[in-house]
This record gives sequence, structure tokens and C-alpha cells, in this order.
Amino acid sequence: MVELTGMNNKSFVLNADHIEKIEEVPETLITLTNGKKYIVLETIDEVIEEVVKYKNRIVTYKL
Repeated sequence: MVELTGMNNKSFVLNADHIEKIEEVPETLITLTNGKKYIVLETIDEVIEEVVKYKNRIVTYKL
């Protein structure tokens, strides 16, 4: 899960495992595998960075 900021300046959490693609149009548009779309204030690079941090937390998590 990654925390992002919507166009209304409110934070929300998005399941990074459902991201299909990210575009700049010029806003950052995230399309999920179910076709739902989100416009966020973060840049593509910032979204990718958050997804990588999320994935790293999963891989390095120890019980």
C-alpha cells in the first residue's frame, strides 16, 4: 500500500499491486488493473519511489 495525494489535497492509500500503468498527461494518472483511474499530485518518479519502498518492506519483512 502506498500513500498518495489526490487532486483535492487529501491523502489516500492505494494498493500498489493493482497498478497497471502510470502516465503524465500532464497530471500523474494512475490506471489500475480493474480500469479505475486516479489523478495524484505526486510525480511519476515519486509514485515509483513509494512503490519500490513498499515492495522492499515486503521482501525484507521478518517474522
